[in-house]
Amino acid sequence: MLRAATTVARRTALSSRGVAAPRAMAFHASAPRDEEAKETAPAPSKGGLFGTGLSEYFAIPIGMTAAVPLLKLDLYVVNEETQLAAVFVAFCVALWSQGGEAIYNSLDEKAKALLKEHNEAEYKVISALEQKLDFLKANQNMVNDFEAINSIREDSYAKLNAAGVIKPKHDFKVQVERILNMIAQEEANVTEKTKIAIMQEATATVTEAFATDKKLKKAALDAAIAQIKGGAAGTDPVAAEFSRFLKAKAEAASKVDAGAEEAEQRAALLAKMSAVAKSENMMFDIDASGKFIMK
Repeated sequence: MLRAATTVARRTALSSRGVAAPRAMAFHASAPRDEEAKETAPAPSKGGLFGTGLSEYFAIPIGMTAAVPLLKLDLYVVNEETQLAAVFVAFCVALWSQGGEAIYNSLDEKAKALLKEHNEAEYKVISALEQKLDFLKANQNMVNDFEAINSIREDSYAKLNAAGVIKPKHDFKVQVERILNMIAQEEANVTEKTKIAIMQEATATVTEAFATDKKLKKAALDAAIAQIKGGAAGTDPVAAEFSRFLKAKAEAASKVDAGAEEAEQRAALLAKMSAVAKSENMMFDIDASGKFIMK
């Protein structure tokens, strides 16, 4: 009778609370599948007493009827153990009806959290394996890549060798052109300096002549007055004096031996070219006689 009453009380508590019996959680170490995510629909139940469709209140007369022979024949003795069992059953019913849902939710949350952690760890492992697979696939052509690199390197070395044959000649040509340009520049500088020196000397000489010679002063004054009046232009005394000085200078230069001066200028030019060749690390040097000495 007590067992039947306990069963009836348990089913009544479950029906009144609407709490489903906890189901076992499936733990696995693989990615969740769609078919596992779908909950299996429970089999339809007729309800009632033992699923027969009868009212659960029929359990009371059935329990009483079964309890009479049990107690009469001393098959079941009602004592302190029965009271203890009743208290324990009452405790279980109260715990199940009042805190069963909370206990179920707590265990279910822990199970879901554990499953989520397992899935995340597996996703990381799968991602790492996929990256490794991509890396291995990319390295399949490593041999071909190195062969192509070696081929390009050989072609580059061949081109560098071909260029290396021409480059010294090109460098030598550039250095010789540098020396020739220096010679031309020095000659132009010497010519310009000579012109400037002659003109300065001519200007000083003519100025001194007009300052000291009264005839030249009078001739210059007469020429200026005639030009102002618009009369017939005579010989310009200033130009005539410059012309006379230049002719005298040319005659004097033709009589003087210019070899020593030219030799001095040539020696200075050769020394300058030799210094430039050394400072610019050219492929040759120039001695005092003007001869090119290859290094």
